[in-house]
Amino acid sequence: MGTTAVCFDAAGTLVRVRGSVGLQYAAVARRLGVDADPAALDAAFPAAFRAAPPMAFPGAAAAAVPALERRHWRDLVCRVVETAGLAPVLDTVGFDRYFDLLFDHFATPAAWEVYPDVRPTLAAVRARGCRIGLVTNFDGRIVPLLEALGLRPSFDALTLSSRVGAAKPDARIFAAAVTALGVPPAAALHVGDSPDDDVAGARAAGLVAVLVDRDGRHPAVPGRVHSLAEVTALA
Repeated sequence: MGTTAVCFDAAGTLVRVRGSVGLQYAAVARRLGVDADPAALDAAFPAAFRAAPPMAFPGAAAAAVPALERRHWRDLVCRVVETAGLAPVLDTVGFDRYFDLLFDHFATPAAWEVYPDVRPTLAAVRARGCRIGLVTNFDGRIVPLLEALGLRPSFDALTLSSRVGAAKPDARIFAAAVTALGVPPAAALHVGDSPDDDVAGARAAGLVAVLVDRDGRHPAVPGRVHSLAEVTALA
């Protein structure tokens, strides 16, 4: 069966944080007059991110999801600033004030940049007649972010873990994605930067999958590509 749809992960595949997470966290802290160490924040973020529960809320009413997403990130940011030793000084200006600014900041292009290969690849995939989907464990802010970046028109369907109640690598999020695109799993190619969440998860759900490994971090993964430009030949 030929490929009739291509799905993409978001963060790390289509967009990346400008500079680093620590630089962005520190920049927002400076808006409150707080001097923060970007390196300490960068060092604290990965463990806090890994320790966080999946961005999925099975059984939650749709109206409750935005508040649950926000609580998820508040808990994660709290762990980051505590580990980085920033919590006491942020308490003096109000942690919630800082978090509100940070949460809103990451919904804007000021915090993100689009990889150079993204727009040409999306256009080339569309030119081949494929439907295009997004499959992400990001929260609802990805929708206005894609709009602001001018990427939203490229997608036929957006599948968010918080909205379907299952996060990658759970097969249910991929099933929801292909259903939204109107194609069988075997006709869909999924592209992402995580060997587990994207490649293993998609393949377990019956999709074809490819790892985009721009920095060469996963040399043992067969069939990886170093640029999204290589994806067009696979579709």
